[in-house]
Amino acid sequence: MQSAKTRNNQSTALRGDRVALVPYCSQHVARYHEWMQSEELQRLTASEPLSLEQEYEMQRSWRDDADKCTFIVLDRERWSEQGCRDEDCMVGDVNLFLTDTEDPTLGEIEIMIAEPSYRGRGFGKEATLMMMSYGVTELGITKFEAKIGQENEASICMFKKLHFKEVSVNSVFQEVTLRLDISDQERQWLLDQTKHVEKKSYIEQKLPADR
Repeated sequence: MQSAKTRNNQSTALRGDRVALVPYCSQHVARYHEWMQSEELQRLTASEPLSLEQEYEMQRSWRDDADKCTFIVLDRERWSEQGCRDEDCMVGDVNLFLTDTEDPTLGEIEIMIAEPSYRGRGFGKEATLMMMSYGVTELGITKFEAKIGQENEASICMFKKLHFKEVSVNSVFQEVTLRLDISDQERQWLLDQTKHVEKKSYIEQKLPADR
């Protein structure tokens, strides 16, 4: 059941004000691989550099694994332009990990705005809210956690603005864990924040001229 739920985003596109969220597909891998050569992004995401072939394998894993849900974050305005390919307007990615087998209602959320020119402009906030809303309404998530490097003050600050509370600090991994329990009040707030979001078929959003 969880597998079917998490994988149903393979054909889902979400359109907000600033960002569009689309499934992570093979055409996105080369650009994603370029991003992850950045030592800064490796440090902020606690990631090791992969070869391009390993990155394609990782993309297939993200698509097929039942405990992961990921979207590529696009600049919605650019994406709406005639003939603009996904890979030309990629901004970052947002992920949910559903790895607690004893509690399928817990989702660990990650956001990465990889393009420096898009940071500090509300793209990460909107993408995170959209993913949280998707997790609550489509995946049955009622609790979110975010694990963030202590040096990533901008991300910690953003999650606190989204009502997350700091619950622990891991000095070994230099990581802060923040948490948000979705009460009825928080759910309504979240739905209000994302009521402008349109859910579309990703296949239908692709222009015939592009594919």
